Amino acid sequence: MSFYGIAGLFISSYLWCTILWNVGSGYDRFDRKEGIVCIFRWGFPGKNRRIFLRLLMKDIQSIRIAVKEDIYARRILVLYMEIRGQGANSLDSY
Repeated sequence: MSFYGIAGLFISSYLWCTILWNVGSGYDRFDRKEGIVCIFRWGFPGKNRRIFLRLLMKDIQSIRIAVKEDIYARRILVLYMEIRGQGANSLDSY
């Protein structure tokens, strides 16, 4: 039983740290005047905490939304952006 208690303690501390550090939060900025797309996300503390992508609008081929269903019949919306030379990237995973 102590194994489950220790495992639960580690999982809960991981989740609380994720909430307090705002992991995954950020913004997407589409500037039509300058033709630039900026994607910013916060990650876990460390070397790559700030994730900032700057792309030209002319390099973006498409933006699409996909609906995924899991085993509990919940629907999850995933936003993909297809970039010339990189393929489709999920904007939710940045």
